[in-house]
Amino acid sequence: MMRTVRLLATPILCSLTLLSAATIPAQETALEIDPEHTKVEFTLGDVLHTVHGSFSFTRGNVRFDNASGKASGELIVDATSGASGSQGRDHRMHSNILESALFHDIVFRPDHIEGKVAPQGTSHVQIHGIFAIHGTEHEIIMPVDVEAADGQYTATAHFFLPYVKWGMKNPSTLMLRVSDKVELTIHTIARPAH
Repeated sequence: MMRTVRLLATPILCSLTLLSAATIPAQETALEIDPEHTKVEFTLGDVLHTVHGSFSFTRGNVRFDNASGKASGELIVDATSGASGSQGRDHRMHSNILESALFHDIVFRPDHIEGKVAPQGTSHVQIHGIFAIHGTEHEIIMPVDVEAADGQYTATAHFFLPYVKWGMKNPSTLMLRVSDKVELTIHTIARPAH
């Protein structure tokens, strides 16, 4: 008799455990990006040399759920701050390519993370989202390396933006051929949101 009760109780207990786990709310992680510890660097190659420059990060936050992969938030870069060390080149970048007087912000809005962000140690994830630049929005997938320790997340993203394909002018001339993609690297530190 006891054996029969145990045999019947086991599937019932398993079902109750699964049901209770399904009703536990998702664990969302909310982080604030530290502007003072965020670098946004760009590299643009041409046939003679490679141009390096940077943009100022304005503000940002991100939320994600490791279980579902759902993400949200917003990372904002000041388009008017782009600098490469050459006043003439920077003037052309702002007036002819970025048109930063009209389009002040470059914005990334994450919506999904592939992979899991570990609370401690190293993680490699792909962040899908919408990248808004020069007045248009584009879907991108951004590979990100994350190092987590004591609630702080240090992240590095490295990817290419096809700026010409996205409607911006190529600064190439008859004598100077410039790549139609710009390489971006973002280094940042994020901490739990208050």
